[in-house]
Amino acid sequence: VQLQASGGGLVQAGGSLRPSCASSGRTFYNYLMAWFRQAPGKERDFVAGINVNTGFTYYEDSVKGRFTISRDSAKNTLYLQMNSLKPEDTAAYYCAAMRLGSSDYRLKTSYTYWGQGTQVTVSS
Repeated sequence: VQLQASGGGLVQAGGSLRPSCASSGRTFYNYLMAWFRQAPGKERDFVAGINVNTGFTYYEDSVKGRFTISRDSAKNTLYLQMNSLKPEDTAAYYCAAMRLGSSDYRLKTSYTYWGQGTQVTVSS
C-alpha cells in the first residue's frame, strides 16, 4: 500500500492550493482518509477527513469554511482544496488512512497508512 502526496508549494496569504494524494495497493473501502499537518517544532495535527463509504467529511475548526476534502474513487486520489490561506497554515501536509470504527479519527495513532509530506508555505 502506498500513499503519494504532492501539490504543495509557496503561496501568498489569501491564495489557494490543492494538494493531492494518490493511493495504490488497495481500494480503502471501509476506511477513513485524512489530511494532517505538522509545523516545525509542533505535533502532527488532524486537518480534515472523509469517510470513503459515505463521503461524510470532518474538519478541524480553524479550517472550516476554507478547506474542502474530497476523493475521486476512480482515480484513487484524495484532495485538499485550501482557500483563503493564512501564514499559520504553513506546515508539511500528510495524507493518511485508518480503518473505520477502529479509533478516534482525530488522533494520528489511529492511522495505519501514511504518505510522505508535501510542504505548504504561506507568506504574509
